Amino acid sequence: MADGDTNLPPIERKLGLQIWGIENMKMVPVPEKAYGTFFEGDCYIVLHTKRTSRGSSVDLHYWIGRDSSQDEQGAAAMYVTQLDTALGGSPVQHREVQGHESETFQSYFRNGIIYKKGGVASGFKHVETNMYNIKRLLHVKGKKHVSATEVALSWDSFNKGDVFLLDLGKVLIQWNGPSCSIAEKSRGLALARSIRDSERGGRAQIGIIDNERDSPDLMQIMRMVLGERRGELRDATPDTKADELQKANVRLYHVYEKDNDLVVQEIATRPLTQDLLQHEDCYILDQGGFKIYVWRGKASSPEEKKAAFTRAVGFIQAKGYPSSTNVEVINDGAESAMFKQLFQRWTEKNETQGLGKVYTTGKIAKVEQVKFDTTQLHARPELAAEQRMVDDASGEIEVWRIEDLEMQPVNPKTYGQFYGGDCYLVLYTYLRSGRPHYVLYMWQGRHASVDEITACALNAIELDKKYGDEAVQVRVTMGKEPRHFLAIFKGRLVIYEGGTSRAQKSSPEPPIRLFQVRGTDEVNTKATEVPARASSLNSNDVFLLTTSQVCYLWCGKGCSGDEREMAKMVADIVSRRDKHTILEGQEPAEFWEALGGKAPYASEKRFQEQSTQYQPRLFECSNQTGRFIMTEVVGFCQEDLDEDDVMLLDTWEEIFLWVGKASNAQERNEAIASAKEYLKTHPAGRDLATPIILVKQGYEPLNFTGWFNAWDPYKWSDGKSYEEMKNSLGDVSAISEIKVNETADLNNLSLNKRTLSTTNLAGSGTANASSEYKSHFSNSDSNSYSNSNNYNSSNNSHSSPVPNGEGIYSREVLMHRTVDELPEGVDPTKKECYLSDADFHDIFGKSKDEFYQMPKWKQQNEKKQFGLF
Repeated sequence: MADGDTNLPPIERKLGLQIWGIENMKMVPVPEKAYGTFFEGDCYIVLHTKRTSRGSSVDLHYWIGRDSSQDEQGAAAMYVTQLDTALGGSPVQHREVQGHESETFQSYFRNGIIYKKGGVASGFKHVETNMYNIKRLLHVKGKKHVSATEVALSWDSFNKGDVFLLDLGKVLIQWNGPSCSIAEKSRGLALARSIRDSERGGRAQIGIIDNERDSPDLMQIMRMVLGERRGELRDATPDTKADELQKANVRLYHVYEKDNDLVVQEIATRPLTQDLLQHEDCYILDQGGFKIYVWRGKASSPEEKKAAFTRAVGFIQAKGYPSSTNVEVINDGAESAMFKQLFQRWTEKNETQGLGKVYTTGKIAKVEQVKFDTTQLHARPELAAEQRMVDDASGEIEVWRIEDLEMQPVNPKTYGQFYGGDCYLVLYTYLRSGRPHYVLYMWQGRHASVDEITACALNAIELDKKYGDEAVQVRVTMGKEPRHFLAIFKGRLVIYEGGTSRAQKSSPEPPIRLFQVRGTDEVNTKATEVPARASSLNSNDVFLLTTSQVCYLWCGKGCSGDEREMAKMVADIVSRRDKHTILEGQEPAEFWEALGGKAPYASEKRFQEQSTQYQPRLFECSNQTGRFIMTEVVGFCQEDLDEDDVMLLDTWEEIFLWVGKASNAQERNEAIASAKEYLKTHPAGRDLATPIILVKQGYEPLNFTGWFNAWDPYKWSDGKSYEEMKNSLGDVSAISEIKVNETADLNNLSLNKRTLSTTNLAGSGTANASSEYKSHFSNSDSNSYSNSNNYNSSNNSHSSPVPNGEGIYSREVLMHRTVDELPEGVDPTKKECYLSDADFHDIFGKSKDEFYQMPKWKQQNEKKQFGLF
């Protein structure tokens, strides 16, 4: 695809990532090997297309390096506008500034982003004479999204809180600040391994300094390069991240022209509603200075649309916000999920069902109950997630009431009856893969005392301990019971507004009660007590009116046969009196008399509550600094659940808190408070009674795992901790055997006892120049980025295999090689067999014996992943 009226190069419509650099005011493709590396003097265009449930979504970014020229920045912005037009106005556009990229942008580069000095404007052509002839210091920041910036080779660049990577070509030394977290060390090591494997063909060695006193040999090299350190290191500098209160401060501005002047007028604050956006105009949404959105109406003028970025930047300047503030430009009808979630409700055209389903009494809006086959849940975890079902609800239940701050067993005959003056604990036990799993519900009555609610939570902790800390804990607020909670009571769930189920009741039960019954089967039915007056009725539902003489089943005109049948079952629970079924419009006088007389009630025909499908969001939570900070993980997968973190998964109807095994006590203790704070500060004005579910690592239920693509239940047993990854690097304790002095060639250092000759590892150091992208952004195969094929094939020491022993070859002659490129006699279907045990363990994270015990398909997948297939 190319546009005849523009300077756009051909654009391939394909899924995934495409990147161009701006060179001589033209878009030039960047080789895929270079994705994730950005030169500070350049600007880039990044196009990302992904598949969605509605087809595909497109994000278009222009990235501004801190040393790029104004001309390049202008050209990048122009190309983004042209690309947006060429792609039919469907992309969401982003302005990204180096060091302040959006979570969406950072999510494309899972191993991290590396910033390099130089650029086209500086005249530096990015040519390196030898891939090992490197001496640089990288400052690595971030736990979820990592970026590495090249800084001055000096101790002055260091601080106590971050990871620093001293890159000497064939030796990478990772220095971890004493205040670093395990997550930061792990991400730093992942970046070091990525540089080793992608840029150095697996030939560099990595040494790690966690404690300077324990690594004298590595510190000796650092002192040789950086000199002796004078004075104390700087303290850790906290990341400047917006807290949730700042993000919640949303303001909407109307942008229009009046008498040839541009007017920007504030029209609304939180909570925002969709009807504020008129198709004829453009709007700026300011999310507390954290992010600026520009919304362009379908019927706005072409001039207004073209000026979107300019107006956003002008707005940033007028507000005095940092020039690095992230900007997202959105077209009417192609809004991003993050934009929609800033509004209280977002309705899509012709959509019949979505988030924001309400079950409040007395309202007309009612969502149809969807019947589904519960036997499909294990085969289709995504269905379990969508339906909010842990299993088919066939497990065992035990119920306790909190009485005198202690747990008192409830009579099984009354299971399913909950009183608003009480708190209850419900333990649900079910079998999965032959072993028991537990869900512990904490039901909090609307009229229960603060002491009882606190006691409920404390008793839940004790009960959880009794079951090995394996239970999924779910906080349930009265009236907001999740679907699985309804299902386990098999249609017999009754919620009484007040009172208690204790033997010594403080007040007699009222003689007249009214219950609203909703549900079509045993999985989704509950009866809720509502005020006993005519205005509580709703034509869409069945109501039970109990008096001292009779129980009326009042059937509204809009209810179904299934709903009437379920109401009959519930009627036997709430009353032992005779049952009289009456249809709306045919009520006897006694019925209205019991309700205190006739009164208007909701009687319009049923309609569906409409709203957009909510996109689940995953966050890393932290409030250690006293401010509640959440870092979003865009395009999340199971790998993003870090063992030393507490993570929050928001699926709109429920909030999951995932607690990693190695998370600290403070984060675990504050988890529920963090979730409540998240709901309280959400820009869309969320319901504070949304269920909060506490999930432990290794004991995740189906309705949690179903939100993740391809969940691996064995990951936690196979996953490598930071210490295991560190140990897999090999023995670096013997560095003292190497003679290191002022004149030593640092590039020929080796950190392993099994030291190979420097010729075998890197050649003589005089190989022909291998540029990262020789003519800067050239995409030709011959100039691929840091590819191990870049070595001069005429030099025999590079093209011939390097045996480490009998029938053993080094990784670089086996990984990512075609049949023709392999050494003679190597079976191309069993390339992994020719690796040394140490290399094999380093690459696969397991021994050969463990590898060959895995299923064949899993072996093939891992071999593909590491270029050994």
